[in-house]
Amino acid sequence: MSTTDSTATVTTVEYAPERPARLSWAEHAPDVYKAMIRLDAAARKGLEPKLYELVKIRASQINHCAFCLDMHTKDALAAGESVERIVQLGAWEESAHFYTPKELAAIELTEAVTVLTDGFVPDDVYEKAAKHFEEAELAQLIAAITVINAWNRFGVTCRMAPGHYQPGQHL
Repeated sequence: MSTTDSTATVTTVEYAPERPARLSWAEHAPDVYKAMIRLDAAARKGLEPKLYELVKIRASQINHCAFCLDMHTKDALAAGESVERIVQLGAWEESAHFYTPKELAAIELTEAVTVLTDGFVPDDVYEKAAKHFEEAELAQLIAAITVINAWNRFGVTCRMAPGHYQPGQHL
């Protein structure tokens, strides 16, 4: 008869330390923060919650905003988005079969508005989005893309730390 050791071996992994925020900009510019919250709420009106979160995640990936990636990934999951579609978003062109044509048009428009490396949004990208969205919805989508880009700039510049957000916390 053999016996087994009932003590479990616990492996501790030491992660890199969390970098502190450079500035709590919302605390020091509360009127701007409140205005951004109102702008964000206005921009989301009329947009499907999952689409809205995919747009926010994709812009945040491009802008390297870890805080916003954390927030919008959690909010997307809470809204019923799949892990698979969130994971594939960074390679959406290779993973187009995970998304609807409307979502693809929104993702492509998000990239064009976020990057603006050529100084404009290409006509074909805009026209593709215009085929899938009514004008009012397209205006809301453009507003949502613009707002997340502003949030990303606050998050990246002030080095806001990811990992502490709870779904729906800032709604």
